[in-house]
Amino acid sequence: MSLQAWAVAAIVIAAMALFISEKLRYDVIGLLVLAALLVSGILTPAEGLSGFSNEATIVVAAMFALNAGLVGTGALDPLIRSLSRIKRPWLLTLSILVIVCFLGAFVKNTALVATFLPVTLSVCARAKTSPARVLIPMSYAAQMGGVCTLLGTSSNLLTNSLAVQHGMPEFGVFEFTKLGALLAVAGIIYLMLVGRWLLPRHIDTEHSENLELGKFVTELRVRADSPLIGDSVATAKLGERFGVYVLELLRGDEHLWAPREQELREGDVLLARGDWERLEEFRLKLKLEIAPAANLPAGRRVLIEALVAPGARVAGDSVGEFGARWGDDAVVLAVQRRSRILREQLKHTRLEVGDILLLLVDEPALRQLRRESGLVVLSERGDTRATRRKAPLAIGILVAVVAVAGLGILPIVVSALAGCVAMALTGCFSFDDVYETMDWKVIVLLGAILPLGIALEKTGLAREVVAAGMHLVGQHGPLAALLMVYLLTALLTEMMGHNPSVVLMVPIAISVAHVMQVSPTPFVICVAFAAATSFATPVGYPTNTMVYAAGGYRFADFMKVGIPLIAMFCALSMWLIPRFWPF
Repeated sequence: MSLQAWAVAAIVIAAMALFISEKLRYDVIGLLVLAALLVSGILTPAEGLSGFSNEATIVVAAMFALNAGLVGTGALDPLIRSLSRIKRPWLLTLSILVIVCFLGAFVKNTALVATFLPVTLSVCARAKTSPARVLIPMSYAAQMGGVCTLLGTSSNLLTNSLAVQHGMPEFGVFEFTKLGALLAVAGIIYLMLVGRWLLPRHIDTEHSENLELGKFVTELRVRADSPLIGDSVATAKLGERFGVYVLELLRGDEHLWAPREQELREGDVLLARGDWERLEEFRLKLKLEIAPAANLPAGRRVLIEALVAPGARVAGDSVGEFGARWGDDAVVLAVQRRSRILREQLKHTRLEVGDILLLLVDEPALRQLRRESGLVVLSERGDTRATRRKAPLAIGILVAVVAVAGLGILPIVVSALAGCVAMALTGCFSFDDVYETMDWKVIVLLGAILPLGIALEKTGLAREVVAAGMHLVGQHGPLAALLMVYLLTALLTEMMGHNPSVVLMVPIAISVAHVMQVSPTPFVICVAFAAATSFATPVGYPTNTMVYAAGGYRFADFMKVGIPLIAMFCALSMWLIPRFWPF
């Protein structure tokens, strides 16, 4: 290999190590890769910056905007209301799988999961079933739906763009549907009949009352006129009367770990857990005040529930650090955590991905909070700005975008951009809202990592990798080579995510096809499906990460359910891909 090929190999290995370690954000890693390729002279500035003008990057950005209009107008609310009426756990799971899988073909996966997450938790609590029985299937369904169309996931668009760069014809919007639909049906059947026995049946907790889900933890200070003064938690029977459980009693700097028998005094702070409505009733009737928000200024304020999503900048910060940064503009009133019960003072609690925060936000600061924190707002109490009457219009525009691109009337990028303009002109969203909800980390990653494919081809590293792989496959034919490409793509996806694995594997897959003297189409399709269905770890795909903490899962839970599903998808793909796209 040439010196430059060795340099690219070193950059790829270093990037993989950084992706796996998760010590840096993935967009930062992408920029580091781009900078290394430019500084070393492997790529020219034009080649290095070509990823930011690539059609895939622009279409992904446009789809983010279209999704913002769809979700922002409340177009999904009727489905959510229908789900909220379901009481049987198995029917809830099946309904979510079918709905999320279908919508995942057209709606951004992470936005879809974030939208359905709160109602799923609420229905699970009412049905007295653990959310761990539902959330992994929901994440998998979003991925299975996403691979069914070219627009369903960014890695499909990226695959198409790289294939076109290598001289292949452009894939149609519904090119993947025939295989994706069959795999989705097989996946849903597996999850309902087999996967349900592999999922955890409950979340281990310390006390029986903690089996109740959807609870917030907050701090309530005893006022001078509270009837609790001189009483104890045990004698007041707070659990029986209000459904509120006191986890800890704070008296100044003193932590009283057995609060039930302590006589309460003015100024005591109760670390309490319960439904927010119950906590509010408890606070008002017993004349308590929310400790973190004791001195809030007057003004128009909104109460929001926000999810700490993967990549949120507040993840890892303590509630105290959050408060110091935002002051009175955004006050954390309570925290909900699925993986375990919080038993420490809120200001010392470190925020984790999957936490749900109850925030009292100064309305003018809400836009800035969304933009700078990376939090996903799940609900906004008292919010009257949502223009739900425009929901049918947003749905119509999205359907038109898909139809126009699917029929070949306009290229995908033109259709998507026209849809964005239509939504903006009709008031389905404002561009300020789009800029705030846009996942810029994905856009930057795509623009920065795409030139890596150019470097693989330019330095000959892709040819060297293919030669080594073909030596391993030997004379076993194109099907063995296709299996090798699928397994390598699946492995890379679990380690470093779906988009980087596509950039690495598409040039290799096309080179393998050329060496075998067969059509490259089945090999590129193989990469797309292997990269877009990441089931074995909570870090391979963003939706897995979102439900990981929210469902109280262990790492091994994804492996138990996901590895057999990957094996099934691999076997079906090896059977179906050569039939749909012959060698």
